[in-house]
Amino acid sequence: MPRRLFKRYMPDPTSIREHKSLRFFGKLLHDPNLWHLNRHSVARAMGVGLFAALIPIPMQMLLAAALAIPVRGNLPIAVSLVWLTNPLTMPPVFFVTYMTGAWLMQVPPRTLPDELTFDWITDQLATLWQPFLLGSVVCGVVLGIAAWAATLVYWRWWIGRQWRRRKQRRLGAHAAAADQQANAQHVEHRSGHQHEGDRRADADIRHP
Repeated sequence: MPRRLFKRYMPDPTSIREHKSLRFFGKLLHDPNLWHLNRHSVARAMGVGLFAALIPIPMQMLLAAALAIPVRGNLPIAVSLVWLTNPLTMPPVFFVTYMTGAWLMQVPPRTLPDELTFDWITDQLATLWQPFLLGSVVCGVVLGIAAWAATLVYWRWWIGRQWRRRKQRRLGAHAAAADQQANAQHVEHRSGHQHEGDRRADADIRHP
């Protein structure tokens, strides 16, 4: 089942409930729908989690939780997905979102200097933030919707495959049982003929 795959990699629910940045939600975290592993809760978590991962703000976990709670997505999965954007992946991911935003706004993208410094970033922030934010939101929405739909399709395909396998096993078991029954009847039939032949032979000996 797909839930075994997700359960293997999702964080411990207790650590999520006790995380200091999520205590703000209080009793909302006790909703059992936020901890279930089913097709719809996982798909919603994939959607909101990947959307939050692409939004360039601090406390992305807080955003993922705030989106997962009203849509009743699986909270551990939604929160853990924000770590897809980490110090190693942020530069290429956010470069793509910035280029996407610049393309949508039809503005020439800025070229990176040979040496990227904090001063250069702060100087260019006034012209970079609009395409950067737009591209992040658009890419987040597209990726979130794609992840939501792909999860639903994958889950349905997995269930269908498991159902077909069980059906084939049942048919195989029935066929094997039928073969065993046919073999038993054949053996019994042959044994009956042998007994009949033995009786005739005994009769011929007694009455030559």
